[in-house]
Amino acid sequence: MSTVDLGLPRLRRAGTAPSTDHRFAAGPLLDQHGRTARDLRVSLTDRCNLRCHYCMPPEGLPWLERSRVLDDEEVIRLVRLAVRDLGVTEIRFTGGEPLLRKGLEDIVAAVTRLRTPDGTPVSTSLTTNGIGLARRAAGLAAAGLTRVNVSLDTLRADRFARITRRDRHADVLAGLAAATDAGLAPVKVNAVLLRGTNDDEAADLLRWALAHGYRLRFIEQMPLDPHGTWQRDDMVTAEEILAALQREFTLAPRPGSARGAAPAETWDVLRAGARVGDVGVIASVTRPFCGDCDRTRLTADGQVRTCLFSTSETDLRDAMRSGADDATLAATWRAAMWGKLPGHDIDDPDFLHPTRPMSSIGG
Repeated sequence: MSTVDLGLPRLRRAGTAPSTDHRFAAGPLLDQHGRTARDLRVSLTDRCNLRCHYCMPPEGLPWLERSRVLDDEEVIRLVRLAVRDLGVTEIRFTGGEPLLRKGLEDIVAAVTRLRTPDGTPVSTSLTTNGIGLARRAAGLAAAGLTRVNVSLDTLRADRFARITRRDRHADVLAGLAAATDAGLAPVKVNAVLLRGTNDDEAADLLRWALAHGYRLRFIEQMPLDPHGTWQRDDMVTAEEILAALQREFTLAPRPGSARGAAPAETWDVLRAGARVGDVGVIASVTRPFCGDCDRTRLTADGQVRTCLFSTSETDLRDAMRSGADDATLAATWRAAMWGKLPGHDIDDPDFLHPTRPMSSIGG
């Protein structure tokens, strides 16, 4: 499936197109294709303690210099600005691996105290690989975190070690259990199926998730690897994932719930006609949802990215450190979002991979 046709001239590169004809003194994060960004993904670090082979090389990547990374107060200021002035209602903390951020609990506590202009608390969540979550889940819950998404691609420790190049499978399972005990529900599990590696585990992962009360989401592998090894033919598609699941489970589309801006298409899992859970598939490549996207992203070094696949960024960090006031920062962010392009165009022969790896962009 190609990028959603919005009836506009086709633009080949996802990202921010320059705009000089609009003033951005007030209002939410609108783009010129009718979308409003309500969901902010905040990367807290580009560092990671795993070396997943579809994400980075064995030796890792050059990490950002500490001086380039936003400090706690800078992160909180920009999130406060987004909630107070730009219409953002949901905050997702990402990385790299956000549990490597020493001030994580303090940042979470400050953000959960924020209120939208109508007095509504913001929704907060965390995407993590789960390593270290066992000892921090309770503290994060006490700080006000609402829920977690934990990445886990396999139930087999030997496969986990091959995929991640680290022997930490048991730590991830312990982190999931601790998140449940801390009340960070629903605990979601994100899994990427890799052809010839773990693509035989779709049904096993769902069976395990249902037994533990986790909500499983399969994600198509995306072209976000810095070493350029992604090949579309190697990707396990949503169609293949659903076919594997339907051989062992009865799935029914969630009644009355169009996907909208949510990245996952959701199916109820039925047993003897009764719902026993659900499963989602995030098909960013084969079933893109660009036309309904409501996300904006802030990298660990303070760059606004309007799309995961952007080839350009807008710098808020240097403006902030140079003394820009909140009104100027908000106007800069609005201008960036106004230039958001209609879609990522992964299927276009001229598609350009982002110059940043996933660990640097944030999920």
